[in-house]
Amino acid sequence: MSAPSGPVQPGTPGGAGRVAPDGPGPVLLDGRYLVGPVLARGGMSTVHHGTDTRLERAVAIKVMDPRMAGDHAFRTRFDREARLAARIDHPCVVAVYDRGAVPAGPLGEASLFVVMELVDGGTLRDVLRARGALGLPAAVRVLEPVLAGLARAHRLGMVHRDVKPENVLISSGGEVKVADFGLLTAAAEAGVSHAGMILGTMAYLSPEQVVSGRADGRSDVYAAGVVLYEMLTGQAPYTADNPLSVAYRHVNEDVPPPSALAPGLPPAVDALVARATARDPEQRPVDAEHFRRELLEMADRLGLPRTATPRPPGPPPPDDGVTLPAAGPHRHRPVGAESPGPGGTRVATRGRPYGAHGTAVTPAGEPEPMTRAELAGRRRRGRRVFALWMVLLVLLAALAGTGAWWLGSGRWTTMPAVTGLDREQATALVAESDLTPTVTERADDQVAPDRVAQVDPAPQTRVLRGTTVTLVVSTGRPTVPQVPPGSAVATAEDAVRRAGLTPVRSTSAEEFSADVPAGAVVRTDPAAGTRLAGGSPVTLVLSKGAEPAAPPVPDPFADGPAAVPFVIGMRADEAESLLRQEGFDVDVERSFPFGRRDGRVISQDPGSGTATDPGETVTITVL
Repeated sequence: MSAPSGPVQPGTPGGAGRVAPDGPGPVLLDGRYLVGPVLARGGMSTVHHGTDTRLERAVAIKVMDPRMAGDHAFRTRFDREARLAARIDHPCVVAVYDRGAVPAGPLGEASLFVVMELVDGGTLRDVLRARGALGLPAAVRVLEPVLAGLARAHRLGMVHRDVKPENVLISSGGEVKVADFGLLTAAAEAGVSHAGMILGTMAYLSPEQVVSGRADGRSDVYAAGVVLYEMLTGQAPYTADNPLSVAYRHVNEDVPPPSALAPGLPPAVDALVARATARDPEQRPVDAEHFRRELLEMADRLGLPRTATPRPPGPPPPDDGVTLPAAGPHRHRPVGAESPGPGGTRVATRGRPYGAHGTAVTPAGEPEPMTRAELAGRRRRGRRVFALWMVLLVLLAALAGTGAWWLGSGRWTTMPAVTGLDREQATALVAESDLTPTVTERADDQVAPDRVAQVDPAPQTRVLRGTTVTLVVSTGRPTVPQVPPGSAVATAEDAVRRAGLTPVRSTSAEEFSADVPAGAVVRTDPAAGTRLAGGSPVTLVLSKGAEPAAPPVPDPFADGPAAVPFVIGMRADEAESLLRQEGFDVDVERSFPFGRRDGRVISQDPGSGTATDPGETVTITVL
């Protein structure tokens, strides 16, 4: 943690407790750590300058806000994360020495504390406030040790979750260190939400942290990429009036290239920032070590000069509201006024101390004593303000969560697998998935009638909620359509094709029809309503027009009685043939039993010229 820039009267640690000027004297935690002046305050904690009396070394003592420490889940996870953070042994990570509980008493309400390495300097936030954009060589000089420290943690299976300029400390000698490993993890897993956490962290959260709360090494890579962007441009890529808008942009927008605000940056820098801040975690370097290697390779290719680490300024400028200062129950005297020291001596205050994480620190003026009634009133007002803040933060977190869910995964749903289901089941499942079903029918040889044969889009496809999807329902095997007699051939062919069958015309498939004009369709073969396999041929029977009339048949009775012709002397067969042609029956008699078959007629009855009705018998005698 960073040290103050000059002598500072022991200040008030906000909600973590206070050291009254007329109190019992120095506070000793765990019988070992002497609590000294306040170095900085943030949304979650207050940092004190301290002394390890056993090892006689200066330390930083971070005292958690009692409102957070009062949460059992937070206490459990705080203890676990402190133990894990103490395992990170790397020169670019602020060392964690010890942790413990602050009893109720001289420091106020009971809380938790962690003892850390004291860094004499300031934060990257202080540098950015004082200098703005750092330039590419200085940005690489700061980011490389940050990534080295994160890489060590990633190898141990730890994720920082809260990489931002406030948590990058820079000593007066130019050493760069990463601080506050595990604190946001403990708060997030315990479900604790504070204004300082939301406002100070949202600008660096990866899309997956916004949408689902999940984080791994690639989430730290994303935050480090945003920090690199800010060092190159002097500002964060996304700014808005509320965290919900910032979360929306993280989830739905790509981080713009830094060269858009800092012209002259090489394309390789834009590409590295784009890769580190890709919205899809799979597109980023897998951890901080891989990002660090890509950063150094880029610096080598560009031939960047080796530059000194930018140092923090003297007294930091006023806090810009990135985190909320914790208000302590005290009054301030003007800067430069004298105040009683620990032993009753007067110590002149000289400006504000460094903020350890870019948070607002106590003004340089020392606190002056307050009456018990004033303290009780201030405490009541603090509780009311705290309650209002909690209500506001719960609403804000709910809005942010709901908005991020909707803008991330909430707008999408998955097309259910409904192929093979009946029509009612399929439409019900589609509607339950927040989709709009529309049904079309189509013949299908393989799918039973009224079952879904095909869907669009395909099953398991991610689609926006409310999208209209098409269900193709089978009507079974194709049916020969009803073709009205007299239909045009083209119309009949189109109807057959739409039914899934193949129309066929054949000159042999024609017939006469008195009702259908020639060339029009009389009927189909097979008949309408017959089910066939898809693509089967259907013959169109065409009309040949009306059948022509038959020639008239002569009427033998049209002219009345006819005269019997003369046949005497004619051969028997000739006479018989003639008589029959005239419409008479013939009876042949032979004069002798053994007469010739082709003999001649010697007599006839009735005689020739006799008027006789056709059909009468004429008897001829043959010799």
